[in-house]
Parts: sequence; C-alpha cells; structure tokens
Amino acid sequence: MKIAKLIAIISISFIVMACGNKTTTNSTQAAPQQTYEWKLVTSWPKNFPGLGRAPETFAEYVERMSAGRLKIKVYGAGQVVPGFEVFDAVSNGTAQMGHAGSYYWKGKASASQIFTAIPFGMNAQEFNGWLHYGGGMELWRELYAPFNLIPFAGGNTGVQMAGWFKKEINSIDDLKGLKMRIPGLGGEVLKKVGGIPVALTGGELFTSLQSGAIDATEWVGPYNDLAFGLHKAADYYYYSGWHEPGAALEFTVNKQAYEALPEDLQAIIEVATRAVNQDMLDEYTAANNNAMQALKDTHGVDMRPLPDDVIKALRDATVEVMKEQSDADATFAKVYRSYLDFQNNVSQYHQISEQEYYKNRSNE
Repeated sequence: MKIAKLIAIISISFIVMACGNKTTTNSTQAAPQQTYEWKLVTSWPKNFPGLGRAPETFAEYVERMSAGRLKIKVYGAGQVVPGFEVFDAVSNGTAQMGHAGSYYWKGKASASQIFTAIPFGMNAQEFNGWLHYGGGMELWRELYAPFNLIPFAGGNTGVQMAGWFKKEINSIDDLKGLKMRIPGLGGEVLKKVGGIPVALTGGELFTSLQSGAIDATEWVGPYNDLAFGLHKAADYYYYSGWHEPGAALEFTVNKQAYEALPEDLQAIIEVATRAVNQDMLDEYTAANNNAMQALKDTHGVDMRPLPDDVIKALRDATVEVMKEQSDADATFAKVYRSYLDFQNNVSQYHQISEQEYYKNRSNE
C-alpha cells in the first residue's frame, strides 16, 4: 500500500508539473509584446509638402508594419527643438529619431556635407547607388558613430533650382557681396566667388527675403517654393541647381534607442527608411512640373538659366573648395575620395545611357 500510494503521489506530481509547464508556455505565448513610443524631431515645418511629409509617412509605415508595437510621433521644427538642433537632440536622447539635411552639421563633422550634396556632383539615382552599393553608407555610419547616431537615407528632392534672386544675374560679378541663404558646400562655393552665404531654416526664408535681410535664397524647387510663396518676395527664378544636383535627406536614430529594439523592429525601421527614401523622389518628380507651370502661367514668374560663364566660374570654384576641404580634414578627404571614384565610374555609363537617351528624346 505504501508503494502504491507513493507511486500515486509521484504520478499526481508529474501531472501537476506538466499542467504547470503547459500553463507557463501558454501564458508566455499569450503575453502582449512590448510596445515602444518614440519622438521624431525634424528641421521642417510640420507636414510641409515633401520634406515634412516624409517623416510622417515613415511613422505611418512603421506603425502599420509593426502592428502598433512601435509608434513614432513626428514634431516639426520648433515644436520640441529648433530645426538646427535636431542632430544634438537625437544624439543626447531628447528624441529617438530625427529628419534633416546632413549638411546642417558641418560644424560637428565637415564630411557630413557630402551626404546631402556636392555641387556639380551626383544626382539622386547615382547618390543612392553609392550610398547603398558603393560603400557610402558604411562611411556615413562611421562618421556619425562618435555622436551616438545611426544614419539612414531619408529621401531625395532630385535636381533643385538655383534659387530666387531680387536682381538679375548676368555675370559672376553679380554674385559678389550677394547675401544668399545657401547651406553646405554650395555656400562655401558662393563664398569663394565673393558671395555671402547665410544659414536659415525653411520657416525663415520668406520674411528674410521679403524684408531684404537676404538678397537671394535657394530652397528646393517649384513644388516647395510655391508652397512658401517665394515668388511674392523675389522677381527672378534661376535654374538649375548646380549646388544640389540631388539633395539627400537623412533619418538619424539614437544608438541606444535603436539597440533596445528587438531585431524585427530594427528591420522595420530599415525597410521603412528605404521606402520613404524612394517615395520622396517619386513625389518631387510628380509634383515639380505642375508647380512650375503654376508659377509661370498663374503667377508670371520669370524663370531663367544661369549664364554659362557664371556656371563655369561656380564649377571652377567648386574644384578649389573641394581641394581645400579635403586638405583641411582627412575624414572629409576619405569620404570625398569614395564619392568621387563612384561618380567617375557611374558617369562613364550614364554618358551612353541616361545622357544619350535624354539627348535623343529631346530631338524627337
């Protein structure tokens, strides 16, 4: 009897343990997954066409793909931090993410300017090829690592316009003493030919141009320039965007915040940034022509090409600026060497593909 009773007790114990294990497994499977709520600060007015909509679209993609596990609230410039403080806000963890232009951070790392645009450099298609398949992204992440940041491509506006001017530009002398809002390496080139580059966020452009605080401004192109009403503040609209042939934007992510996410949410961020990077270029391609026609036909804007001798002078000045920047900063030189090697290679093919096609198409 004692043996039978012991066997019964042991059997009951195993049954209880089995039930307990089953309960534990089920409760683990049924437990809700952790959710995350992030802030994303930007350098743009809230919901501004193109630039401002891109981070909103990104947040929507992430929430849908994660089934609500990662929710990201987007803030426009000035809502949490000013537009020029996005880099620091994400670096120090005030916000988990940012969306801006990397050339705003030249005071932090000179080579950051390359990841937005180089005057007379690569267009959007070429830049994305270098970034994702030519070693550019690895260099970018190496550059930002000391700042506790992980960069991702965040959109591209395509070739921009040269900008809005209050006076005609007939020769390079007309740029001397000209106060113009133009950031990054384009600003350095303007300075080289005697102009005065001024740093302003998008929200400051109209009043600064209208009041005479600046004589000219570049922004993006017809789509965004029409939205800001820049045609009401300057008479002359020049093309093309020698300074930003394919202006790339960036998403930055706080390293600790990113590493705290499970791998599937990290993957969702990566995929969503790639999607938005292409989506922005698609949007500008679709919207710029309609806006250009509205500026010309409805508002009577005087659109002109910059004179050939002005373009030549700016191109020559660009060569000088890039050499000076490379000589002054070894990291800048390293990144630029990679960029230029890729540009030289891709240009050879594009001469017989893209450029040849455009030439043939225009002759039809």
